[in-house]
Amino acid sequence: MQRIEGHVLTPQGFVHGALEHEGGRVLRIEGTPVGEAQARAEARAFVLPGFVDTHVHGGGGADTMEAGDAIAQITRMHVRHGTTALLATTMTAPLVEIETAMRALGPACAQRAPQSARVLGVHLEGPYISPDRLGAQPDFAKPASIDEVLALHALAPIRLITLAPELDGNLELIAPLRAAGFRIQIGHSGGSYEDGVAALERGAGGFTHLFNAMSGMHHRLPGMVGAALAHAQYAEIIPDLLHVHPGAIKAALRAVPCLFCVTDSTAAAGMPDGDYRLGRHIVTKCLGGVRLADGTLAGSTLTLDQALYNLVGLGLSLTEASMRTSTHAADYLGVTDRGRLAAGTYADIAVLDRDLQLIRVFAEGEEIDLAHA
Repeated sequence: MQRIEGHVLTPQGFVHGALEHEGGRVLRIEGTPVGEAQARAEARAFVLPGFVDTHVHGGGGADTMEAGDAIAQITRMHVRHGTTALLATTMTAPLVEIETAMRALGPACAQRAPQSARVLGVHLEGPYISPDRLGAQPDFAKPASIDEVLALHALAPIRLITLAPELDGNLELIAPLRAAGFRIQIGHSGGSYEDGVAALERGAGGFTHLFNAMSGMHHRLPGMVGAALAHAQYAEIIPDLLHVHPGAIKAALRAVPCLFCVTDSTAAAGMPDGDYRLGRHIVTKCLGGVRLADGTLAGSTLTLDQALYNLVGLGLSLTEASMRTSTHAADYLGVTDRGRLAAGTYADIAVLDRDLQLIRVFAEGEEIDLAHA
């Protein structure tokens, strides 16, 4: 059994005391309930749920589409920044390349490697997206096929699919894909507000990197952004303060009850400036961002410990920032034993100092070596 002392964030609020865990699970949390203001004034250590990231393309110099041992490098890098569970995210590509990536991701989803984040499954970001809203995706977009999805799912478990509902046949496939157990997000879409509402009515659950690579909001043409702000319960957002202006983040926080953070991280995350792979593209990391040769933003270098820090800097409480980097994403995926700390949940834990800098991480009870973070 291991004991971690500090101000522990539980679903009911902060407790000044200790968390005990054994066998990869939380045994108990004991102590005195305290308000957040008192916790912030007193704490030497905040004990928070490990972060959950539903949108990870890479990190530590590796890209999910490389296959091989790329996912091992990616999960080792992200766990050192407090992300204890993630979805490995693919890129739009010819089917044979997606299949190769999925074959490598299957074993990683089946078992967590030592000193690594848990891979909860795959986020299939494309190829079922709009050719007019590729963002940094390679130009291999096409309408969705349920048979194709099922064949890919047989290689590695797909938890989340991004699609553009305005593509021929995509809207009609949302309900059967949901019935088959897949969660659907609207993204990389030039569709109208009405397309977005129709997709939500058929079972789409959220929006992929809100504001980015989708039709924007105008007061007479509200677009996909308008559909999200008016109707979404869940949506991803990239809070690196580069992809989305702080004012737009604040608007989304007011409008989308369970807005949650993702990194959309690339191989460049955790690495020095230079050139890296993103699917078929070569991207360049410089000045804190990642871009294609034409200047298009191409994923990020964000990690979720920085995302939490940024949210608090925008005025969110630590409790709310934690929910938006852990709990809401877990809830969205239907995962009830991660993204929160309570007796019986996985011992996925991020310990931060009073300046919100990460000092310890536990993934399913295993303490992570942060020396190379």
